[in-house]
Amino acid sequence: MSNHLNLCEQFANILHGKGSISNGVCTVSLHRKIHVTVQGKQSTSIVPVGVWFESLDEKGNALNMGEIAILEEEIPRFMYAVVQQGIIVSALHNHWLYTNPTIMYIHIQSVEPPLNFAQKVAHALSTLNSYPTSG
Repeated sequence: MSNHLNLCEQFANILHGKGSISNGVCTVSLHRKIHVTVQGKQSTSIVPVGVWFESLDEKGNALNMGEIAILEEEIPRFMYAVVQQGIIVSALHNHWLYTNPTIMYIHIQSVEPPLNFAQKVAHALSTLNSYPTSG
């Protein structure tokens, strides 16, 4: 477990966040600093970034996943950055109606060493208008 905790900390450091482990899943939660309203009311809860890994095998590969709140104009750059690095884009959709600006959510996944995935995601996150923060 100590090795898993160390790997989770390294994973989080690459993403400039803080990791936590629950039920064998290492999760890094970040937040987009975007002023957004839903039905005219300000919301800070709808712009999360979650990146995690689980099912680490003896070869060092894990199931890596992420869900990123993204602005419409960021989609082409971000999607290009993840796809060029061999990450699968499994979904792109909205969660909420009547947001201003329009917020979409992109889901990504891979099976590879978690630290490789974290480095790729960190690169892709750098294409956004602002890098997500941990607070």
